[in-house]
Amino acid sequence: MPDDDTTPPLPETVATYLRLRGLAPSARKLRRRKRTVDDEHQPFTPGRDPRGVGDVLAEATRDAGWNGRLSQEELMLRWADVAGAETAQHATPVALSDGALTVQCDSTAWAKNLQFMRAQLLTRIVSEHPDAGVTSIRFVGPDVPSWKWGRRSIPGRGPRDTYG
Repeated sequence: MPDDDTTPPLPETVATYLRLRGLAPSARKLRRRKRTVDDEHQPFTPGRDPRGVGDVLAEATRDAGWNGRLSQEELMLRWADVAGAETAQHATPVALSDGALTVQCDSTAWAKNLQFMRAQLLTRIVSEHPDAGVTSIRFVGPDVPSWKWGRRSIPGRGPRDTYG
């Protein structure tokens, strides 16, 4: 169908019919557009397999930057596996800040013995929980009550290590 100015205008019904059938000149141009291939919505392409919930959560925690904090919490919860059952009965991790793990022991004797085992414990922590960021371990003795408060406190050295 020629598109020059010499042809008389088509009746509206015929023009509508040609447009709907795709025979009008403007409709032919629209049909010739190239379609872009979107592999994301195609079946049986790589990356379309379903993933497990654990994989999705691991990716989400990694993207959010939570791996270090979660590893620290796991270290605290699994202290008995890392230090050993007998050691865990007498020593409990109480704080982890700036790479320093603070472990409170039942007695000063346990604190001193664990200081001798510091290198072994630190190696095991770093190998099992590398994302925790532990660089040093500090062992402290038990908390003892203080009698250095109140109106009737007496200045002086007070009790020594009588609780351990």
